[in-house]
Amino acid sequence: MYEELILTVLMTSVPLVYAAIGELVVERSGVLNLGVEGMMLMGAVAAFGVAMVSGSLFLGVLAGALAGMLTASLFGILVLGFATNQVATGLALTIFGTGLSGLVGAPLIGKAIEGLPQISLPVLSDLPVVGKLVFSHDLVAYGSVVVVVAVAYFLKRTRAGLVLRAIGDNHDSAHALGYPVLGVRFAAVLFGGMMAGIGGAYLPLMLTPHWAEGMTAGRGWIALALVVFASWMPWRVLVGALIFGGITIMQLAGQAEGWTIPSQFLSMLPYLATIIVLVLISGNREFALANSPACLGRAFHAGK
Repeated sequence: MYEELILTVLMTSVPLVYAAIGELVVERSGVLNLGVEGMMLMGAVAAFGVAMVSGSLFLGVLAGALAGMLTASLFGILVLGFATNQVATGLALTIFGTGLSGLVGAPLIGKAIEGLPQISLPVLSDLPVVGKLVFSHDLVAYGSVVVVVAVAYFLKRTRAGLVLRAIGDNHDSAHALGYPVLGVRFAAVLFGGMMAGIGGAYLPLMLTPHWAEGMTAGRGWIALALVVFASWMPWRVLVGALIFGGITIMQLAGQAEGWTIPSQFLSMLPYLATIIVLVLISGNREFALANSPACLGRAFHAGK
């Protein structure tokens, strides 16, 4: 029973890892995108629709990634091209994604598909306890760890990662040195959209193999909080996603065990934990500012 519970926690954390690691890259470039929820929903509905029509889960994941990128490109054009307010535009993107995904997904309600197959690694999957928990997942779940490693390496060890971080810390100085601030930021926004789209795609393709309107259930907002919780460090995103995934599963486990706590309170747990974490972080100014991009949320004007 405990193995199944831990396995569920690991699976639940996968969409959070993808969405949070994508947003982390966006914010390290100096852009604040609050539209993660909308991008995840667009990725989810596109993935389910394409997978159901084509019969290919791979095409479903690809469609989810593309839908997330297209939705993010709209945000990027408005924020970087027309210098609109990042907070207002991000909120509008979430509303837009929620509404459009509900409209597009209306004919898909009530339909179901086969979920992503688990891939067992030879020998490793046969290990007691650890084999099932660590080495018996689907390809997208394995990919979440690979993405975290790749982003950590990119930001810390590559010239392009250094440029991206420099733009996030001081876009005027980076521009003076000849770096394409808007181009780098737009590429980061597209990457964030792709990751959010894959995270959204994982929901109907694995966690719940069907489409339901608003099925992200606030995971996009939790991913945003995860970036702050991780103090913009990729490795901490992985830890934070597991913690929040565990809290999310607590509500289901509590209901299954027949806890005398009202179900409404159990449903509040993930969001209550998010609020508590943000309050604790804001109370510690040094932690809150650690690795925080200095130009986060600030518009760049090349002519100035």
